[in-house]
Amino acid sequence: MLSGVSFSVGKGELCGLFGPNGSGKTTLFKCCLRFLRAEQGSVVVHGEDVSRCSIEQLARLVAYVPQEHRPPFPYLAREVVLMGRTPHLGGFFGVRRRDREIAMDALATLGINDLADRPYNQLSGGQRQMVLMARAIAQDTPILFLDEPTSALDFQNQMRIWEIMRDIAGEGKTILACSHDPNHVAWFCDRVVVVGEGAVVAEGHPEDVISEGVLGEIYQDVCSVRTLDGVQMVMPRCVAERNGKPGGGLHLHDTPLVRAWSEVDAGT
Repeated sequence: MLSGVSFSVGKGELCGLFGPNGSGKTTLFKCCLRFLRAEQGSVVVHGEDVSRCSIEQLARLVAYVPQEHRPPFPYLAREVVLMGRTPHLGGFFGVRRRDREIAMDALATLGINDLADRPYNQLSGGQRQMVLMARAIAQDTPILFLDEPTSALDFQNQMRIWEIMRDIAGEGKTILACSHDPNHVAWFCDRVVVVGEGAVVAEGHPEDVISEGVLGEIYQDVCSVRTLDGVQMVMPRCVAERNGKPGGGLHLHDTPLVRAWSEVDAGT
């Protein structure tokens, strides 16, 4: 259950929605996308109250990548990506050549052209996730909601997706990406919203928010936050303590990090 959640994400920002299992991240997404109806409050997307938008209008404003998706029919991967163009189709004229080109360009952006003619339901979980990301890119909306977009990917593809998200945000699009990895949001996001037990625990710049104080509140003091060559790093406290001993082999600089959450308002 969500209570008193309020925050905003600006144009061209990559914002990480971060928190433990059951904290309300997916529920928040569903409220923003009108899959669930909030009892009170409002969600404003690109200046439009989503409760007053038609499905067609919302589909032109927001693209969504779910954690998992299994279609009932064996569509080809390129057909799944082409579905992202549905809000832009020209009625009687249907799918245009330009729509097909945009879909293929989206596959190329992620480097998965080789999957275009393979049945989507026969792909691995990670490959399906990449195809869904391509579909969201092809949809060409000002805002993207990504629910654990890298959860099924190997490390190389995780980094590729986060870099692509940075590029997309750099083009002026707004991205709200849900993640369980504090390092990912610290390394790639412009701002972070931390959710715990249905409320906003902290929000702001990653260097301020991904701190031992905030992580200790949501994860019961199992995390240690250090800097390595100027890069913020979160690791299990037991690993940090073990490797901090002489002969441990990992030398981290214990540069203090700013703790800036105690006075944070729980609203957006």
